[in-house]
Amino acid sequence: MIANDQELVGVKERIAYFERLLGQLRATAAPEEFRMMAGGYRAELERMQAEVADYLTRPLDTQERVMAA
Repeated sequence: MIANDQELVGVKERIAYFERLLGQLRATAAPEEFRMMAGGYRAELERMQAEVADYLTRPLDTQERVMAA
């Protein structure tokens, strides 16, 4: 679970890394090999994307509002 904006940046960087990795694998791996490998990366991407969406749609609490101002 993402707790703050700093962690949000880290998760977004990790998402970008996984997307680049999948793009490279898609271009270089044999189709059978890619199918086996892509599922795990996709699941992790979807999990991280859901974390980002959860964090961004959660209202700020009072302390976070003060810090953001």
